Amino acid sequence: MCGILAVLGCSDTSLAKRSRIIELSRRLRHRGPDWSGLHCYQDCFLAHQRLAIVDPTSGDQPLYNEEKTVVVTVNGEIYNHEELKTKLKSHQFRTGSDCEVIAHLYEDYGEDFVDMLDGMFSFVLLDTRDKSFIAARDAIGITPLYMGWGLDGA
Repeated sequence: MCGILAVLGCSDTSLAKRSRIIELSRRLRHRGPDWSGLHCYQDCFLAHQRLAIVDPTSGDQPLYNEEKTVVVTVNGEIYNHEELKTKLKSHQFRTGSDCEVIAHLYEDYGEDFVDMLDGMFSFVLLDTRDKSFIAARDAIGITPLYMGWGLDGA
């Protein structure tokens, strides 16, 4: 399984904070030794340590929509991704990753898309257009998802 880390609404956007987030992400490397990815947008950071199972050559994360305004980092597998792709014919997929459907489903269906997913997963999705985010996991909680807040409540 992969390791994901999201830091959202971080008041400190210094290089030191970015380095700290990278270090925290590296502590998850045992969960995903195949790839490390980081997306920074203003005061939001999404980091990923990837264990490549589906599309090991091009499914690096975080994943994006076509305009790169929706960013998602995922731990897990979406079993019905092929079926879901048939509902997303207007979208261009850049990878063969089963998880790329998440960004496109969000664009077309809003947050209700989560109910369409069949699989074992946890993810954080960031919509940079309004700086909103969704953190979700499968109904059983097969993959872990922990949330915390800073000392200032952010």
